[in-house]
Amino acid sequence: MNLRLALLPALLSATAAFAAESPAAPSAARILERTKILASDEFEGRAPGTPGEDKTIAYLTAEFRKLGFLPGNPDGTYVQAVPSVGITSQASLAFTIGAERLTPQVGLDFIALSRRREAHVALPDSEIVFVGYGVTAPEFGWDDFKDVDVRGKTVVMLINDPPIVDAATGRLDEAVFGGAAMTYYGRWTYKFESASARGASAVLIVHETGPAGYPFAVIAAGSGRETFDVSAPAGTVERVAVEGWITVDTARRLCAAAGHDFAALKAAAARRDFRPVALAPARAHFAVANVVRPVVSHNVIALLPGADPVLRDEFVVYSAHWDAYGRDPSREGDQILNGAADNALAVAMMLDLAEVAAALPAAERPRRSLLFFAPTYEEKGILGSRYYAEHPLHPLARTAANLNLEPLGPGPAYGATRDLEIVGRNPSTIDDYAQEIAREQDRVLRPDAEPEKGYYYRSDHIEFAKVGVPSFFARAGVEIIGQPPGTGEKLRLDYLVHDYHKVSDEVKPDWTMEGAAHDARFLLALGLRIANADAMPVWKPGTEFEAVRAASLK
Repeated sequence: MNLRLALLPALLSATAAFAAESPAAPSAARILERTKILASDEFEGRAPGTPGEDKTIAYLTAEFRKLGFLPGNPDGTYVQAVPSVGITSQASLAFTIGAERLTPQVGLDFIALSRRREAHVALPDSEIVFVGYGVTAPEFGWDDFKDVDVRGKTVVMLINDPPIVDAATGRLDEAVFGGAAMTYYGRWTYKFESASARGASAVLIVHETGPAGYPFAVIAAGSGRETFDVSAPAGTVERVAVEGWITVDTARRLCAAAGHDFAALKAAAARRDFRPVALAPARAHFAVANVVRPVVSHNVIALLPGADPVLRDEFVVYSAHWDAYGRDPSREGDQILNGAADNALAVAMMLDLAEVAAALPAAERPRRSLLFFAPTYEEKGILGSRYYAEHPLHPLARTAANLNLEPLGPGPAYGATRDLEIVGRNPSTIDDYAQEIAREQDRVLRPDAEPEKGYYYRSDHIEFAKVGVPSFFARAGVEIIGQPPGTGEKLRLDYLVHDYHKVSDEVKPDWTMEGAAHDARFLLALGLRIANADAMPVWKPGTEFEAVRAASLK
């Protein structure tokens, strides 16, 4: 806070050039006003399924209606109901190897849960198979499962992507699994999906702090807490009965007891010729007690019809999740996690983009339609966007692009930045438009500073990408105009240490939103460029979503 307050006069001075606003341009004042409303205590932290959701949905729909937007749901409303369940799991796990018994301790050695809608889920005795990284990636000639049948078995997987070393350089090969950058194959969500598709009964991911980027304690903190899941569409493959993580020490003990060396198995898993290894005679024994309750939350969606009689049936989607963490009744004093930077700020930016787009003269209206999408449940596993992707209100094959807003820090609340950080390495032709606009606006697009952390796979756009829609995600820049080098990084770190997912994530007295208005100007231009182009964006060759898009367009 001292750093932010000390910078306030200089920030105001440095961004004075961006303070002159016209009705046709994004407005720092409007963004700040809406952020204050959404992040106020009145909205109770915007948790799904609470009175805070009711207030948030009412506010967003009223704003879109006031701006003249049409309902985004073909049923004539601005909302999409997201039927879901809250599940609280208490799990136990044991391994037996003949007469020997290993009993990992929940929260210390493992955590597990079941997303089955059942009070009791038991896997009393299952075979255990080590399947390397659990990846099948035809574009890289990679298949960890080969022809091995894992139906009804417990599969043990390594975290992240297979680390493929380029023999010529000695570094990770950027042509295979993105080098140091994480691909979707490295996400734990993919690993559970992959095992489910093959009929496995349980998954245990081996957690290692280095590759994961965070200690096991981060995962363990969620043990025993309520999780959420959405209702799956008919015909969807049922999820594995048990999803869990074990520490690397637990994996070593299990492998050793079964007569295998964990380090040797891990090394073998980094080769294309790897084949699954049965950890016989080891067996796994799970028991999970679930408390299940039904919950209905809501996505919000508004439509600005395109001007072209043909292209108006194609859509450019702006997204920003509305939910935060609600109340923490275990705390004394302030219990409300207001979620100001995450993600009220981005929702306010999206509303301002909508206001500017709605005010465009008829001759400047975009050819394609614009959808403004505020999903629920991002903080609970990106479930609102996943539900939309599985139950789209508008055809995905005619959805041209998704531009997602989530600053990943408070940067936009301060001064305008020269730079903007492109998250992930999943290039599409949206990137080409972004480079053009950056040059026009005298900005610099920087590559992902932390590609190994997989931020691209941790926000709403990923659910659009998974169904083939080209998606773009930018993180707030750090090179604040007129400020010393390092100022932006210090503000970002200060937020992550002191405010991220805490009750202190509130609107600060020195927030100007000049950076938010500056970034909104960029994103508005990008969306309009896509909406007015002759052709929809496409994934560039080699990305993991290219084949999905191609199939959807047939």
